[in-house]
Amino acid sequence: MPERILGISCFFHDAAACLVEDGRIVAAAQEERFTRRKHDARFPRNAINYCLEEGRCQEEDLSLVAYYEKPGLVLDRILRTGLGDQPHQVLERLQRLGINWGATKLALDRWLERTLAGFRGEVLFPEHHLSHAASAFFPSPFAEAAVLTVDGVGEWATAATFRGSGNHLELLGEMRYPHSLGLFYSAFTYFTGFKVNSGEYKFMGLAPYGEPRYYRLLRDQVIQLNPDGTVHLNLEYFDFLTGRRMTSPALERLLDGPPRRPESRITRREMDIAASVQKITEEALLAMAAHLRRQTGIPYLCLAGGVALNCVANGKLLASGLFRDLWIQPAASDAGGAVGAALAAWHIFRDRPRRPQRPDAMSAALLGPAYSPQEIRDFLDLYGLPYHQLPPEELAAAVVEEILQGRVVALFQGRMEFGPRALGNRSILADPRRPEMQSKVNLKVKFRESFRPFAPVVLREEVARWFELDHDSPYMLLVAPVRPEHRRPCPPLEGEDLIRQVNQVRSTIPAVTHVDYSARIQTVHPDRHPLLHRILRLFQRRTGVPVLLNTSFNLRGEPIVCSPMDAYQCMMRTEIDRLFLENILVRREEQPPWSEEGDWRDEFALD
Repeated sequence: MPERILGISCFFHDAAACLVEDGRIVAAAQEERFTRRKHDARFPRNAINYCLEEGRCQEEDLSLVAYYEKPGLVLDRILRTGLGDQPHQVLERLQRLGINWGATKLALDRWLERTLAGFRGEVLFPEHHLSHAASAFFPSPFAEAAVLTVDGVGEWATAATFRGSGNHLELLGEMRYPHSLGLFYSAFTYFTGFKVNSGEYKFMGLAPYGEPRYYRLLRDQVIQLNPDGTVHLNLEYFDFLTGRRMTSPALERLLDGPPRRPESRITRREMDIAASVQKITEEALLAMAAHLRRQTGIPYLCLAGGVALNCVANGKLLASGLFRDLWIQPAASDAGGAVGAALAAWHIFRDRPRRPQRPDAMSAALLGPAYSPQEIRDFLDLYGLPYHQLPPEELAAAVVEEILQGRVVALFQGRMEFGPRALGNRSILADPRRPEMQSKVNLKVKFRESFRPFAPVVLREEVARWFELDHDSPYMLLVAPVRPEHRRPCPPLEGEDLIRQVNQVRSTIPAVTHVDYSARIQTVHPDRHPLLHRILRLFQRRTGVPVLLNTSFNLRGEPIVCSPMDAYQCMMRTEIDRLFLENILVRREEQPPWSEEGDWRDEFALD
């Protein structure tokens, strides 16, 4: 019988589960995709059930369950950092985290007994940053690599460095709480009016609109950057240790006023703060990587932890030439901890050998549920929803024709992506040559801030002709500039009108070109994404451009769609024009009138 290991992460944010069979990742999914609650942190019952079903595995077939951190050490940190408070204040801190410690983290075995009634195996608790490191190194294509993990905090560590070799990970060093590059970035995400643990993408996207005029002030007063990349925070300016906010009134005095209220107008101050903090973050990551390169002498680097999702910094790290190659875990935040915990259990605790795979062992991050055309037809027929079935060989051409007509197309095919990015299986696609597409998709489809950039998806064999990058970027985790020959000069604009800046035509692919001529690139290889590759190739034949706009198939504040029902609902609540469910075309204008209240979805709602 194969040995099956279940990895779990939960009770903070981005709960997830992963099933590993004899060292191979069989399935992985975030709980949010099933409950439709974004960043759902609850115990991942639905994700576990999916993984077991996908692996044709019963609870009693599991030999081991691995949880992605040590709960006792997390509680130790919270209690020790709160010892200066009154006891009731410490209790309030635990309650604010949304965690009932006695019934969750410190009693995980009882949760498992209720959820996995037949499980009789061992439960392991790898440390948080070891889980991150395992998620980065073990699926990577490298036999040996330097490994860097950076996030807000896990137990006591806020960053860690490792040497990965074979099936081993050797801890080389740690940065310790409360000094944290991730918490530094999240604190200013909060200060500029975005939500911690989800708004960091917005903060990163805002940075190119500003100038780093606060850089020197922050370096002098707020954060000390050491030669090895570790940071030391001046805690006078932060309130995350014992308070209810990320920052303190001292930071308000330093930065010309209080934090921006969420959803209020973004001013030049917020743009410049974002530019300054992004610059510091990039410098710190580059310094950490340089120190690790000197320490190990290894020319390959693996990255994980929430800060590894900062694709601007990743792009600069690659361009620096410090390492010959790098690989970043596509689910780099806590969700990926489920993968890392399971792989750590297999390779480290079970001492099983590892055989690196090319391009990696993540199966293109396509590890979630899939739905057959028959299941999709059954859903549409059940509710009398009009659709058109296409011959499979005509699907790519049909998608391209709709995009050429200026329509916004949603593509639902194959297994759902694991991690925060849609990579072609749960994606919204549009024509990047149309200047209006960035604002249209932001405001009328995603219902999000107009300044946020979209990613280009490009044929791998064409990427170097369009961008200053000649490297695989399959998980949309690298930013690089558009090549000069495709750019168009833009006069500088004064003032704080982001809409005017967004609508400037900066290149021949303006809908995916950010204000600084950068782009967050996804490369497509035919072996891993055959349909998307065909779509891009056909679009290139018709237009000369091997690039499309790709964004995740979801609304602002909601998870990426998982099921055909989720996909249909998302289309009807937006101005998506066409939905392709495998080889089934759904036209929005042919559908019955949509109502948000009292419709057929209610009976299927999850608790």
